[in-house]
Amino acid sequence: MAAAGLGGAVALITGGTSGIGLSIARRLREEGAAVVITGRDRERGRAAAAALGGGEALFVAADAADEVDVQRSRDAALERFGRIDILVNNAGVALTERLLDTPTEHFDRLVAVNLRGPFLYARCCFEALAATRGSIVNIGSDAGLRGEQAIGAYSVSKAALVMLSSMLALDGAPVGVRSNCVCPGATAPGMLHIGPAVEPERGDDPSQWPLPPLGRIGTGLDVAAAVAYLAGPQAAFVTGAVLAVDGGGGAGLPA
Repeated sequence: MAAAGLGGAVALITGGTSGIGLSIARRLREEGAAVVITGRDRERGRAAAAALGGGEALFVAADAADEVDVQRSRDAALERFGRIDILVNNAGVALTERLLDTPTEHFDRLVAVNLRGPFLYARCCFEALAATRGSIVNIGSDAGLRGEQAIGAYSVSKAALVMLSSMLALDGAPVGVRSNCVCPGATAPGMLHIGPAVEPERGDDPSQWPLPPLGRIGTGLDVAAAVAYLAGPQAAFVTGAVLAVDGGGGAGLPA
């Protein structure tokens, strides 16, 4: 792929083997970056890395909530490419239950992946990002901006991620590390790891989603474009921002 706006950069993308994460990895490769993608499914991860360009794409099997895995994936990125310019915290899980109906073990898992994971990755990669005056992009959700009762614990975890992004922006500013948050709305094909407590890996069904004001369901490409902007030089003076990519869903109630 020809080098473009991110030529020479290296991006570490958690949950980058499918859905939004894979779309982000593709877009950053098109922009010229090498990518390291993480995920728990080794077969899917290896196939994704091969499709992304072999030598310029690396898959590392990792659970975003596991501190040892976090450090190992950071080390693998540095060993392979020598630097990290972009960290995209995309890995996430959800549960289709009201907050008060959420079993404790599921609540703990949501917080571990959706909040603790981005914290661990940001802290672990911070020195490498400071060396390149790099960028963190956290993938939140419109549910973190406007609570959704049907996915209560997920909404709580994503609201906390928005604040984590702001605190990272303040901590990173003195050394030139930017931190921003992208909050997608309804985005096909939906999350792999979502469902009720009895079947938390059921997956999403976009055919059941209501259309936002712009009249269509979002795609991973929509989110990836926002990430590419925030991670790139055009956003050099943007940090602490929260960008909703939701087709107008947060604008208000249409007539």
